[in-house]
Amino acid sequence: MTGALPRQQPTALASWFQLLRWNKPSGRLILLIPAGWSLWLTPTAPPSPWLVLLIVVGGLTVSAAGCIANDLWDRRLDREVERTKGRPLARGGLSVPVAVASLLALLVLSLLVVLGLPTAGRSLCLGLAVMALPPILLYPSAKRWFAFPQAVLAICWGFAVLIPWAAAEGTMRASPALLLCWLATLTWTFGFDTVYAMADRPDDRKLGLRSSALSLGRHAVTAVQISYAICLIALALAAVSAGTGTAFYPCWLLAAAGMVVETRKLQPLSQQPMGVYGRHFKHQVWLGSLLLLGLVLAGLQG
Repeated sequence: MTGALPRQQPTALASWFQLLRWNKPSGRLILLIPAGWSLWLTPTAPPSPWLVLLIVVGGLTVSAAGCIANDLWDRRLDREVERTKGRPLARGGLSVPVAVASLLALLVLSLLVVLGLPTAGRSLCLGLAVMALPPILLYPSAKRWFAFPQAVLAICWGFAVLIPWAAAEGTMRASPALLLCWLATLTWTFGFDTVYAMADRPDDRKLGLRSSALSLGRHAVTAVQISYAICLIALALAAVSAGTGTAFYPCWLLAAAGMVVETRKLQPLSQQPMGVYGRHFKHQVWLGSLLLLGLVLAGLQG
């Protein structure tokens, strides 16, 4: 009986795609969802196709840059964590200089996207993009010194609301729709990333790392439920404030029911199979997209 064939290692190109997480579209799409909420809640909605394209490209590049920064910070720790030990830098599939060069290239591309935004809001968007850089680059280290690193990610995600709004409106005057959409994004992000952190609890304990899943302990699932509830209420109030059409609300009801179902699958203390947490994250992409679909359909009504 012959032995099993050795597992083929990914090519350099495949490893690069893995570094950017473009082999896992759910993680890339989830950043674009709040940006879409923002664009379709602005007073000037619906946005132009060109603006939507720029926001999509910008979101993809910034998200990929954040992934590279995360892997550069954590390349040694990732080798000790079951979920991340196969990442390119952790396994040696790509070199650090290649990762750094990719990070710089993506940041330059992000800057070019900002410079291509409408003139009225370009300077404001550039300022917001600069403000977003410190939390984006610091987030990967937060698990070493902060009990709730998922809150740092939520702040990063909040810029996915602020920048599209500024690009579309040319101003950041406080409005209920803007503030409520921002709040919805922060709480939704904190919720789904806390669930994601549940997958790493055994390894994080062993390595002395911190996460909201560990800090909240048996209250973690309750905190996720509260986060999703605040998100749903805030987004509904944002839609009411923006005068969104009735087509949004059936989608909102379906998404709310979906979030209730998803959180009921989670166990507060028992460590569940890795796939449970991965499916929860993927389902949040679907549910967030359903909310966005509702806003788009409501926009078409008008």
